[in-house]
Amino acid sequence: MVTDPIADMLTRIRNAIMAHHDSVLVPASRIKLSMAKILKDEGFITDYTVLRGKPQRVIKISLKYINGRPALAGLERVSKPGLRLYVGRKEIPRVYGGLGVAILSTSKGVMTGQDAWRRNLGGELLCYVW
Repeated sequence: MVTDPIADMLTRIRNAIMAHHDSVLVPASRIKLSMAKILKDEGFITDYTVLRGKPQRVIKISLKYINGRPALAGLERVSKPGLRLYVGRKEIPRVYGGLGVAILSTSKGVMTGQDAWRRNLGGELLCYVW
């Protein structure tokens, strides 16, 4: 039993990048699928697919490397189960001066900080990706 599935996903991706793996398997959930879609749309990963496993579904995330260096330099979990962090539209942070992405869980679904700002939404600040 994992107490923080999102942190588990980020840690699995971080460990796979450090070991120079081509892909990583993560237990599937709707929020993790939304986060994988954002990572693909922003160009941090190559692709993701949902595989049918025996106990449960699994997301296979194909990592992206540019000239041998990972496209994803860092991942940081912000809001944790012990301390949730919510931000309004005006408090949405910029990550590395706009080079990174803040991922938020809003009332309209999981989206980047820039999308939430455009839609005039706030929400739970899940993580930073750069």
